[in-house]
Amino acid sequence: MTALLELRDIRRSYPSGDGNVEVLKGITLNIAAGEMVAIVGASGSGKSTLMNILGCLDKPTGGTYRVAGTDVARLNGDELARLRREHFGFIFQRYHLLSHLTAAQNVEVPAVYAGAERKARLARAHELLVRLGLGDRAEYQPSQLSGGQQQRVSIARALMNGGEVILADEPTGALDSRSGEEVMGILHQLKAQGHTVIIVTHDPQVAAQAERVIEIHDGEIVRNPPALSPAQGGVLRQRTAAEPSAWRQFSSGFREALIMAWRAMAANKMRTLLTMLGIIIGIASVVSIVVVGDAAKQMVLADIRAIGTNTIDVYPGKDFGDDDPRYQQSLKYDDLLAIQKQPWVSSATPAVSKSLRLRANNIDVAASAEGVGAQYFNVYGMTFSEGNTFNELQLNSRAQVVVLDSKRAPTAISA
Repeated sequence: MTALLELRDIRRSYPSGDGNVEVLKGITLNIAAGEMVAIVGASGSGKSTLMNILGCLDKPTGGTYRVAGTDVARLNGDELARLRREHFGFIFQRYHLLSHLTAAQNVEVPAVYAGAERKARLARAHELLVRLGLGDRAEYQPSQLSGGQQQRVSIARALMNGGEVILADEPTGALDSRSGEEVMGILHQLKAQGHTVIIVTHDPQVAAQAERVIEIHDGEIVRNPPALSPAQGGVLRQRTAAEPSAWRQFSSGFREALIMAWRAMAANKMRTLLTMLGIIIGIASVVSIVVVGDAAKQMVLADIRAIGTNTIDVYPGKDFGDDDPRYQQSLKYDDLLAIQKQPWVSSATPAVSKSLRLRANNIDVAASAEGVGAQYFNVYGMTFSEGNTFNELQLNSRAQVVVLDSKRAPTAISA
């Protein structure tokens, strides 16, 4: 008998605390093509871990696993996914159907991942449902189906891409006795059609229906009888259809992803609305914070520009740490022209300030007055909302011209 699935000294351990917990301890097992095998054991015995390794969902930490002579350890991620997708089918105790999809759409899912044409996979899904007695339930949601019907949908899903090897994890665990018998009958039919069926269960009545019962205890095989009858074929079916181009796979996958996302949102309208509301509030909050922060930044920069980041103020008199003022000499007005001629000077102005009272007609206010030159406003980056700066004639004639700030201007004008 040719071994389709061949395990040699398979070990699987997981880190736990300071050490490792060994779940599988040197499993050696052969499963031929076309066999119907049951793997039994108590909870925690390692049978589900063994099933995951058989289905290429997990990798062993030691030993060799060959599928039709191919060492799965030598396959990269894409090759392993292709092997799983095209040759293995999975049946779960809790069905794992997508609640927002119909029965036919659930069956289609593996073919979507395989990049199959929409018409071809839809026809294949309906064909499988008819074959399993659910032709009139193709457009039903999972919530509208009984447990047995949902399990039959999951069996059809497992067969969508061929499913030469069927891995069933407690296929009757969530069903009543009648539905369980129907599911087991379907698995027997699949075995008769040449599929390799591996059932993981702790139910002795289910296990008794298999040709061979393999018992596992604490990660070790304690019973592994020989196969009852020879089976034909130890190779996997090769796909005859040509692989679609990379661009076609991408465009088809992207379109299907959008369709499935839209179906998921449409099936859960309130959840979608609340999710979108949360996203909108989050974006609005971030935008508001950025706008407020930028406005505050601009205000600070405006204040700094008004002070003059590249401005030097020279004051007469003595400051802390200065030498004896007898050896100091203050700038004079005549020095202004010499300073203005320097290449590193943009603007220069004298300034003298004093607090006093200003009077215009019957208006009398306390103010701070500054006597300045024409370039004073350039030095401090000030702009005029109305009027202009002092001109040369006004400076030479010592004209009584006043520039008012925006706070005092309305009072003076009204006077």
